[in-house]
Amino acid sequence: MLYRSLFPRDMFAELDRLQREMQNVFDYSPSIRGLGRGGYPALNVGSTPASVEIYAFAPGVDPAKIEVNLDRGVLTISGERKLAVPQSDEKNTLHINERFDGRFRRVVSLPDDIDPSAVSADYHDGVLHVSVQRRAAAQPRRIEVQ
Repeated sequence: MLYRSLFPRDMFAELDRLQREMQNVFDYSPSIRGLGRGGYPALNVGSTPASVEIYAFAPGVDPAKIEVNLDRGVLTISGERKLAVPQSDEKNTLHINERFDGRFRRVVSLPDDIDPSAVSADYHDGVLHVSVQRRAAAQPRRIEVQ
């Protein structure tokens, strides 16, 4: 019983959280060539010979609150998600809140062969899909030998 009063939370879960936060300090920022380090919204970044595809998983975000910017090969996704549950007050108490709310910003470095004028963004069912086309000159092509 004394253990519960001194440590109201699960100590191992707190240690895991601390380890994840410390690892995030040493990880590199996400890029098309590197590993992601977590955060909100979760990102999937991949490429095809014709484009770079970025998927941001942001359920519950109003599409009007999402900004997508591309500047000098750096794609920035930012926005805000409002709290979906009532705040704690005298009448109600919130015991656990694991859902992220507030402002967010994710940055992805893109390769040099992208075409900044050929970018599209679509938000559907909580997933933001950003497609950045590669320059036509950068596309691999087969040359016939005569």
